[in-house]
Amino acid sequence: MRLGRLLGLCTLASLALATAARALPPVPVPPGNPITESKRVLGKILFWDEQLSVDGTVACATCHSFGRGGGESRRTRVAGPDSTLNTPDDIFGSPGITRSDSIKDFIRDSQFGTGRQVTGRNAPSPINAAYSPALFWDGRATAQFIDPETGQVSIQAGGALESQAVGPVTNAVEMGHDGILWPEVTARLARATPLALATGYPADVASALAGKPGYPELFQRAFGDGAVTADRVARAIATYERTLIADQTPYDLFLAGQTTALTPNQQQGLNRLQSVGPQGTNCTACHTPPLFTDHSFRNLGLRPPTEDPGRQLVTGNAADRGKMRVPSLRNVALRASFMHNGVFANLGAVFGFYDRAPGVVQFTDNQDPVMPTVRIPPPDGAVITDFLTNGLVDPRVRNETFPFDHPVLFSSRAADQPVIITGNGVGVVGTGAFKPQIIAVSPPMLGNPDFRIGMDRALGGAAARLLVSTSPPVGGRITPTRTFETKIASGTGAGNGVATNHWNLTPGAGNPLAAGQTMYAQWEVDDAGAPGGKAYSTIAQFRLFCPSGGCPLCEADMNADGALSTADIFSFLNAWFAGDPRADYNGDSLLEVQDIFDFLNGWFGGC
Repeated sequence: MRLGRLLGLCTLASLALATAARALPPVPVPPGNPITESKRVLGKILFWDEQLSVDGTVACATCHSFGRGGGESRRTRVAGPDSTLNTPDDIFGSPGITRSDSIKDFIRDSQFGTGRQVTGRNAPSPINAAYSPALFWDGRATAQFIDPETGQVSIQAGGALESQAVGPVTNAVEMGHDGILWPEVTARLARATPLALATGYPADVASALAGKPGYPELFQRAFGDGAVTADRVARAIATYERTLIADQTPYDLFLAGQTTALTPNQQQGLNRLQSVGPQGTNCTACHTPPLFTDHSFRNLGLRPPTEDPGRQLVTGNAADRGKMRVPSLRNVALRASFMHNGVFANLGAVFGFYDRAPGVVQFTDNQDPVMPTVRIPPPDGAVITDFLTNGLVDPRVRNETFPFDHPVLFSSRAADQPVIITGNGVGVVGTGAFKPQIIAVSPPMLGNPDFRIGMDRALGGAAARLLVSTSPPVGGRITPTRTFETKIASGTGAGNGVATNHWNLTPGAGNPLAAGQTMYAQWEVDDAGAPGGKAYSTIAQFRLFCPSGGCPLCEADMNADGALSTADIFSFLNAWFAGDPRADYNGDSLLEVQDIFDFLNGWFGGC
């Protein structure tokens, strides 16, 4: 028996044993998308692949850390509706991507500039999300799943996970550029090496990727043919998420008859959590065991509904203003942010809100009628915290073990990320005393066709060139070994110029690159207001690294099937005529006839 098949059978068997032992109900699965091992592992690969985003820095898993109970680990504060930071309406969301236009040039956002945009709500957890009939805080991911490419109903009922999975990928804050459509995403996946940016594969992923299959082969295993579509991406990710069931908490063991699974103090916490009446906490009015949610939508009075209408945005019903989906309390103690706006950083602050601690304000506009009955005084909070922290956390989630294991993302490996060199002696200021600022977030992975280096805070409308050197800067300037074509900065006026240089990092003729090579990049801007008529940006330092499949790369293997054939020539020509940056074979940021000649020389030269 092949190792991969054996691992797959063991995986399904372990999931089945967990299902048999748990207190939770069976996981609902829509008939049109049954769970299979090949589909589950494909969904796991997709969930953890940062190449699903336009800049290669955000995966589904980036905002959903299992060690944080499936929530955000990078709690980021941004100004709320009043546009003023450090005021009560601030939001703690998830960093997404730097905004870019339809050709993936960086553009300045009115709120975030050319920094990473931040989501307007706290990231909910995908763990146990399979039980919810509607997802996202406002429930806009419905049970009826609509294929985003065809507009047709793909799953009539039970498809909330599928509906949710397709949302972030084309969201211009989270993973996509302005106006992105699914055909661009699926085309990028079809030519990408699965999990090329990740390291440290868990066993099931390593087995699936043995032999270096591309995404078309993984889709063929899961669906019968190699077509990569939005519908199938959604089905695979949803299948994986249906196996993210945290049902092995001490509470579950306690319900199964192990009376010592919860300490007396934790049992008291459970009892207080469930207590009702004038002296009760009334928590389980919404957080109903054993899922510890009733899947309802309620307005807690946390903020005025005008700041975020919540459910009303979906239903159009004024009676739903300010209502948000009730999250589960399972694994909640691992989270770093609480409530839909992430405003609380610990359980104590949450309990203080419910108990109306000094300084707490609850807004009564459409507030749920249950809220006046909910109180968590400090003595109850202590025992409830013990229960939530030690009795309602699945150790597999806390320790990130199967099925909550995962590879290591590029975004968590500091050594592989570009570094911005700043300081008073770096660069040269231009008109208005603005020093251009370099933008470097793309993974410097060999073979990355979408590597970008941008610039902000230059003179709008000025001509600018990206300079690259293999030697460290001296006196705040680099000595270029390569100069890219001239770009015209967008915007007008001092400090308003933005530019982007696209660089295919596939080694080839005229594009000599090697793993481990450290490079330095700096923008030169024609600016009469700068000394000598030239302004210079801050500097990006980056080290080229190999994709997870290893180096060397065969740059002429255009269809990434591991062999050179005439199919590669057709793939290259199709890419060249389509303006695909992969066809920039000599890496000069131009698509010219010379690229065709250079490609053919590489193809005939072999790998």
